[in-house]
Amino acid sequence: MAEDDLFQRETLASYLIKQGYRVTEAEGGANLRQLMGQSKQGSTVDIVILDVHMPGEDGFSLARYLRERDPSCGIIMLTAASDEVDRVVGLESGAADYVVKPFNPRELVARIKSVMRRIGPARPAAAGRVKIGTTLLDLDAHKLFAADGAEVTITATEFDMLRVVAENPNRVLSCERLLELSSQRELDTCDRSIDIRVARLRKKLESDPDKPQTIRTIRGAGYMFVPA
Repeated sequence: MAEDDLFQRETLASYLIKQGYRVTEAEGGANLRQLMGQSKQGSTVDIVILDVHMPGEDGFSLARYLRERDPSCGIIMLTAASDEVDRVVGLESGAADYVVKPFNPRELVARIKSVMRRIGPARPAAAGRVKIGTTLLDLDAHKLFAADGAEVTITATEFDMLRVVAENPNRVLSCERLLELSSQRELDTCDRSIDIRVARLRKKLESDPDKPQTIRTIRGAGYMFVPA
């Protein structure tokens, strides 16, 4: 996310993190280009949120740069102007959507989800077998195996949660996001049902469940699967 206003940038980043998104902040065009240049080979960016009017390089130029660098990423433009010319130029520069300030953060999240549906997943879904902690998850057979090859008993709910984290490595997933991506939407996010299930899973996945290294708690945000 590139936004030159520190307060707006930090406020929006905090909100998005609480919604289960992993956010990298840039204070302007030069900083964004530097961060993109430092990204590891093979890493992907799902969505880039660009403020149109920033000192130095504006959002239109950055959108063209991003579109050339990674045609698959979604770009959402932010501006305080309601001028339709800005909207047209932004879309012509490669933006997928456009939000006029001031806006409700919930609207931006809805736009992000809409763009994500249109562009599809930025990375292929996990397939086959995925190493999770000390275990191996077989996504095709819906089974979990210990390091010695013995099958580990898991419920359908536990499998769905493991499938979701396997498909979203190194990404913060809120409890709401976990339920949205899995088929277990009947669970109540207002109680500790998710926390209890994660605690049970850790006993099956971690060498030391009291000091989890595989499915980590991100305070105030949710959980993140960290591959070994």
